[in-house]
Amino acid sequence: MTIRVWDYLPEYEKERTDLLDAVETVFESGNLVLGRSVRGFESEFAGYHGVPHCVTVDNGTNAIKLALQALGVGPGDEVITVANTAAPTVLAIDAVGATPVFVDVRADDYLMDTARVADAITPATRALLPVHLYGQCVEMAPLERLAREHGLLVLEDCAQSHGARHRGRLAGTMGDASAFSFYPTKVLGAYGDGGAVLTHGEAVDRELRRLRYYGMEDVYYVVQTPGHNSRLDEVQAEILRRKLGRLDEYIAGRRAVAERYAAGLADVAAATGLVLPALADGNDHVYYLYVVRHPQRDTIMAQLSRRGITLNISYPWPVHTMTGFSKLGYAAGSLPVTERLAGEIFSLPMYPSLPVDVQDTVIGALRDVLTAL
Repeated sequence: MTIRVWDYLPEYEKERTDLLDAVETVFESGNLVLGRSVRGFESEFAGYHGVPHCVTVDNGTNAIKLALQALGVGPGDEVITVANTAAPTVLAIDAVGATPVFVDVRADDYLMDTARVADAITPATRALLPVHLYGQCVEMAPLERLAREHGLLVLEDCAQSHGARHRGRLAGTMGDASAFSFYPTKVLGAYGDGGAVLTHGEAVDRELRRLRYYGMEDVYYVVQTPGHNSRLDEVQAEILRRKLGRLDEYIAGRRAVAERYAAGLADVAAATGLVLPALADGNDHVYYLYVVRHPQRDTIMAQLSRRGITLNISYPWPVHTMTGFSKLGYAAGSLPVTERLAGEIFSLPMYPSLPVDVQDTVIGALRDVLTAL
């Protein structure tokens, strides 16, 4: 038996009838691009968050990129973010011609260390880009204060935090705009690529709609602002509409898996140095990933692999250490917490339809491996 860190097939079996009906609904509609399914999902996703505007796009990377462009971030600007993130966060900053500036993360919850942001602000700083990582939110009050004091924009990266809350506020509602990914593994995942931007600003909404459709708006074939072909397709939009109604159910399932892991591993973790996920103050965690930590990570993963349990590391190479970003000039040791975590963190299987017996197999195998170290 092979146990994967993520698998959509149990969910598909449960939801198959509805998902295939979503596809049939689109095919019978007579409109395959920017039709009623896209409009419906945009309205419903905005409504879920209590935000007036939602613009869907083709993937999460372009959600960040187009949001930055719509906010007016570009060449000569600096954007403060973290290196403990998926590379697309930083690729999007680079794609608009801005310069990523990294601050370290906190050792307990792996989120942006907001106490370090003030020292990173320069006259060129234009925006703050907190990454709500692994299913919980960055502490936003310090960032909001700095944004007011320095006239900065705040763009939330919510790719891993659908439905997460911070001091009662939903991820994606606390900045000038927020970017979401609907990649299949996400808490709210499509059956392909997809993304969206939420914003309170009407002007930002209008610019996003131009940017995702070549830069056209009122008159087709007339480019008003050079843009992109970055549309979410109708099939994925309709699937997401169906799944949005089950988002709270998915979150409850993920929390149940996390609780079972915690109950099954707490004692052996305390005895062997395994660090379980920490819940940051004021957060409601949705457990996009269940990230644990141990200094003998590679040994543990190798032994579990021999038992047929394949795990994941998010992320083994901090962005500032990648060859593609060497131009930024970050030396080894410049982000010590981020770099140390990269050698110790790993993710256990996590998805809401993860069978209980599989969870117990993972717990038992990990306990055995830890005890034998």
